[in-house]
Amino acid sequence: MLLWLAEPVTALHPLDNPLRRYDWGSATRIPSLLGTAADGRPVAELWLGAHPSAPSRAGGVPLDELVRSAPDAMLGRRVSDRFGPRLPFLLKVLAADRALSLQVHPRPHLARAGYNRENRLGLAPGAPERSFHDDQHKPEMVVALTEFDGLAGFRTPRTVLDLLAGLDGPLVAQMRAALEADRSPTGVRTAFTHLLAARSSQECPDAVAATVEAVRDRLRSGSPSARADATVLALADQHPGDPGALASLLLNRVTLDPGEALFLPPGEVHAYLSGLAVEVMASSDNVLRAGLTTKRIDTAALLECASFVPRPPAVPERSTSGAQQGVHTYRAPVTEFALTLADVGVTAGADLPDSGPRVVLCLAGQVELHAAAVPRPTPLSRGSSVFVPHDAGALRVSGEGHVVCAWVP
Repeated sequence: MLLWLAEPVTALHPLDNPLRRYDWGSATRIPSLLGTAADGRPVAELWLGAHPSAPSRAGGVPLDELVRSAPDAMLGRRVSDRFGPRLPFLLKVLAADRALSLQVHPRPHLARAGYNRENRLGLAPGAPERSFHDDQHKPEMVVALTEFDGLAGFRTPRTVLDLLAGLDGPLVAQMRAALEADRSPTGVRTAFTHLLAARSSQECPDAVAATVEAVRDRLRSGSPSARADATVLALADQHPGDPGALASLLLNRVTLDPGEALFLPPGEVHAYLSGLAVEVMASSDNVLRAGLTTKRIDTAALLECASFVPRPPAVPERSTSGAQQGVHTYRAPVTEFALTLADVGVTAGADLPDSGPRVVLCLAGQVELHAAAVPRPTPLSRGSSVFVPHDAGALRVSGEGHVVCAWVP
């Protein structure tokens, strides 16, 4: 049933956003952003969006209902015609003290097929046996707020073979043999599949431990692959016996400085390791995991959806604008989302995207949002956020602070 609004759709809607408490999260970073007391439990993600599994609320109303109540006013005809009566992106703040799962997100046709398959099996929404929680693909882009570490995409076979040189253990031997026999993406897939398949073997923990000890010895001896070796040891310490720790040798190791960004297209195998970032993605909760997690592992689905083409991590297009070059816009090759981060000072405001649905979060300071169709400015302080409908018109931020705005290009 649609909700009929009592207030004009040209209002800016303050948001109450759900928290996600996963075991890899930080106990302090998101509470600090929100100005709330830390309770000692990890807080991994803050969701700002309208995904039906955990929508933000505006005036007590779920944001997905608010959008459906007047899609052309909320989204604009351009966006509603393209995506239907739904907000096509989901904005998150991500705070990781430990590694996230080794994971991949499905491409569109595989998301639809997987979701429909699990529906035919009678799996209830939110059931722990589910791998596909909706029928959407999930490209995503992350922009670091602190130093941010991760793994993203496959290294070249030559690089992997160099990293495997001198290491002991049956799992390493299988990976090495697969890559020596075939240095194409097929060989990469074979090496990765051997590694993940070992999880079902009783010998797996010992096999992983043998290689981890070889990596530890190599690191002590002053190995030139110190960064890759240290990653293996950190993951093995967090997830003892998990072959996902060794999978890090197959993947590109990435460190982002604040303001740097990474784009993960569907099919890209990745794992975030640590740090604080904002992340924007297509509005989906489809995550296919194969290790480094206490959640559901679905190796078969991950292998079906993953790309095994070796390539460096993708960097989104970045442009700067504003009187003091304080507005940074990040664009990825997708239609669902873009991201703008603006540093504003007391003497200079900044223009934000001027049409379509927008979600604005204040990351620091005190600012005011000025929307062309809204009579009074809307104040935002650190941790507060609003949904800006299309009908609010052009948007400008003033004051002194740091804001992030997710929007539809």
